[in-house]
Amino acid sequence: MQTETPLQAHDLLWGMTLDLLETDFPAWVTEVIAQEQPVVVRRATTDSTVVAVGIRGTARHQRYATQMPVSAITKQLKPEALSNVDLDCFPHLMNQLQMIQNILNQKRWTWGYTGSVGFELATGIQTVTENSDIDLLIRTEEFLTKDEAKQLLHQLEQTELKLDVQLQTPKGGVALKEWASSTGKVLLKRNDGAVLVNNPWQ
Repeated sequence: MQTETPLQAHDLLWGMTLDLLETDFPAWVTEVIAQEQPVVVRRATTDSTVVAVGIRGTARHQRYATQMPVSAITKQLKPEALSNVDLDCFPHLMNQLQMIQNILNQKRWTWGYTGSVGFELATGIQTVTENSDIDLLIRTEEFLTKDEAKQLLHQLEQTELKLDVQLQTPKGGVALKEWASSTGKVLLKRNDGAVLVNNPWQ
């Protein structure tokens, strides 16, 4: 299929098959692919015909990095598509996610769920455990001041949830907590690797 929007880290993709994988892969990958579960776009440099993806198993340590031909993609789902799912379908997550939505839906940024929460919301496969963080992605196309970052972090911390919040700037990804609290350089995750920068938007 023609992807709807440019492929970005944390997008979920369907269409991966075993014949697209290299021969040497863990046995659990076979079961995941047989169930037609999505793979997740990861940060890496590739040519335009393929995309770097990760396959997740049921255990936390079961992660397999590979590549997928863009031509094989049958469906693409971005994290922000999950920001307002029907929480009645996920009663065990409803209270926590409603608190997050009450805060972020009042903000100007596009946002969504990634990680195990995003995977479960997208597939209906129960992957969230009591030890899982709630991973959030906030798309901040324009510069976010330290004061704004501190205010947002404070609001989210008031929920007392285990949150891992990443800001996606035009240059890459940076942790909200790090940007809000740092007085020096911060770690910016780019497709070509992680670098320390003063301003993740430049």
